Amino acid sequence: MAIHTDLPIYKIAYRLLDVVTDLVKHMDRHFKRSIGEKISNECIEIVVLVFRANIAQNKEPHLIELLERVQVINLMLRLGQDKRIISRPGYAKATELTTSIGKQANGWRRAARRPPHGG
Repeated sequence: MAIHTDLPIYKIAYRLLDVVTDLVKHMDRHFKRSIGEKISNECIEIVVLVFRANIAQNKEPHLIELLERVQVINLMLRLGQDKRIISRPGYAKATELTTSIGKQANGWRRAARRPPHGG
């Protein structure tokens, strides 16, 4: 088991949290409390779920929840971009990161389902 902070998915999840923090900082006060806070909290949960999946014997439940939270983040980012409270470049960067997290989580999930090698 690798240290969770060394995992590529962790590094990207942390980068997403950093990008989202900057996006939320520039939001109108009204949206900062509703949409911004929700996006930030979901990003924090993704980082926590990477840690949980890394230490768990059965990684799948944590990875499924992580993937669900990525979808929630994408939905909230899309709403923010549609309402023009998130810039187009900020939206593009954040969704690029969520896409990468989703791909890595799905790959990790497939790998976790495979029977162990050995003899």
